[in-house]
Amino acid sequence: QVQLKESGGGLVQPGGSLRLSCAVSGALFSAMAWYRQTPGNERELVASITRLSSTTNYADSVKGRFTISRDNAKNTVYLQMNSLKPEDTALYYCAARSVGRNEFNHWGQGTQVTVSS
Repeated sequence: QVQLKESGGGLVQPGGSLRLSCAVSGALFSAMAWYRQTPGNERELVASITRLSSTTNYADSVKGRFTISRDNAKNTVYLQMNSLKPEDTALYYCAARSVGRNEFNHWGQGTQVTVSS
């Protein structure tokens, strides 16, 4: 059974940092990603990383502030978030893409990130 378990969310002041973690079990995936969603809006891709080449992709709004990384031995993906802004407040989801699929087809439950003074 595939499981994605996020951790690391919380409340942080503007300009602060958080690191999200996503532990994956039950399968190997070709790519992992972090998405985020705010009430009334669609889920948006924040960052993604491939398993073999570690090719990364970032939303323009987080480039230079967020870094996605992965530890294949631990089957864990991370999102280091620096210089956080109030507009980064959202529910952050870990996602995984199975080998041979074009879309992210496994999802975690989400972890809340709130940036506020």
